[in-house]
Amino acid sequence: MKNKTKKKTKKLFFMLPLFLLISLLLIAENINIQVSPNVLNLQSNGVVVTIHTDIAYSDVDASSVKLNGVLIQSWKADNQGNFVAKFNMDDIKDLPGLMIGEYNALTLEGLKYSGETFTGTDEILVVNNIRKGK
Repeated sequence: MKNKTKKKTKKLFFMLPLFLLISLLLIAENINIQVSPNVLNLQSNGVVVTIHTDIAYSDVDASSVKLNGVLIQSWKADNQGNFVAKFNMDDIKDLPGLMIGEYNALTLEGLKYSGETFTGTDEILVVNNIRKGK
């Protein structure tokens, strides 16, 4: 019986570092983001929703980046070397569950080249204002 206990203890001893490594990879780094425009008019003719971040451009695997499940359209570095993501505005307007006249959370998620995940959330006001003629 003691032999079985030793084997289980030994197995747990070797499994613990593996569990800790997997746990660290699953914990997402929280980043700050700013969504532009900060008011999304469903009637606008806008083309792009831009997300400014505080994560280094060189760290981000851009092809992995999504905003509320919408795939990234294009990306670049800003003047500080931070990652900037651009999404098709029509795809964002079509997100299910957008509440008109309320603030809605948009969450950016992606992978770093190191394999770590990152996430950031910002809220924007969604409106449905029809432009008045001149």
